[in-house]
Amino acid sequence: MLKAPFGNDPGKIERYAAFWSRADVSRPMVGFTMRGWFPLEEYAATRAWPVNAELTPDMVVPEAFLEDEERLLQEGELLGDDIIRGDMPAAAAIPWLSGILGSRLRILPGNVLGEDRSASWEEMEALRLDQANPWFETYVKFAQALVRHSGGRYPVSHGALVGPCDILGELRGHTQSILDILEEPERAMQALWRATHVFDEVNAAIWQHLPLWRGGYFDGMYQLWAPGPIIRMQEDASSLYSPALYRKFLQPLDRYLAARYANSFIHLHSTSMFLLDAFLEIEELRCFEINNDAIGPPLGEMVPYFRMVQKARRSLLIRGALTPDDARLLMDALEPRGLYLLVVVKDAGEAAALRPLLGL
Repeated sequence: MLKAPFGNDPGKIERYAAFWSRADVSRPMVGFTMRGWFPLEEYAATRAWPVNAELTPDMVVPEAFLEDEERLLQEGELLGDDIIRGDMPAAAAIPWLSGILGSRLRILPGNVLGEDRSASWEEMEALRLDQANPWFETYVKFAQALVRHSGGRYPVSHGALVGPCDILGELRGHTQSILDILEEPERAMQALWRATHVFDEVNAAIWQHLPLWRGGYFDGMYQLWAPGPIIRMQEDASSLYSPALYRKFLQPLDRYLAARYANSFIHLHSTSMFLLDAFLEIEELRCFEINNDAIGPPLGEMVPYFRMVQKARRSLLIRGALTPDDARLLMDALEPRGLYLLVVVKDAGEAAALRPLLGL
């Protein structure tokens, strides 16, 4: 019997459907990946970029990534897990929305960062999506190149986009954006709504170029297949907001975005856990992805937050490295329904050691 390319057996879709519906299952959905936290290290094309230089659209040649994209996807034939593997433009190497909105992109060791600006209120009032913007055009061309290259062998998705409060922080400056919230609340709220609409427009626009895969949608950041339209939301800068400020300024935006997509999910770090109650108040959010960050708190300190998500009857995706003790802890502390563990491993041997502990 021929194996499915990249381990993408269509039969795996049943586990994704159970994950989204939080159906009764005997164990969580489990995926392994050898992709780490520094995407620039994974491509020959990006390793050639000069550190501390500005990244410009002409430096991003989609065809230069395709050989490495194929190589990275082949881990699915080696690791033997529950997940479907797909791709997105330049993985997480490029903050596309930052570039689209005019931020200078700075090449760092292992990653690219959108630099803070000091945009005027007049510039913020003119905030919109310009589909002729070179970064947007490159984003679309990259997605189209992946679709052609995939030939239906793997799904292609939107990229990872910074969220509305991240946009405000980059364009006005992260410190200034918080002062804006306090000193110019009406202007700040209007700017946040414009950022929200641009975020939504960019997400919707790229899906005009992406085919469904086995009848469903996909997020390439977390190898997450979904039966309906999907959006990956993010509010990393929310860690600078008090619960009261989050509820007043950001919660309406997140509720608006989540309500527009049948399979909405939000990416969070441990730094925003003090706001988790407020995020959970958004009933339209179907799934919470919480990173087990390498420099975050011990996993045991995160378990109460994971349980909060499950108690609220939302699907929970945890991404990060796990020790054997971590794996035992999660299996004992969490219910398997609606649980997806995306485990970052160094090699196939580490994945093999964790498999029996995670029920595989």
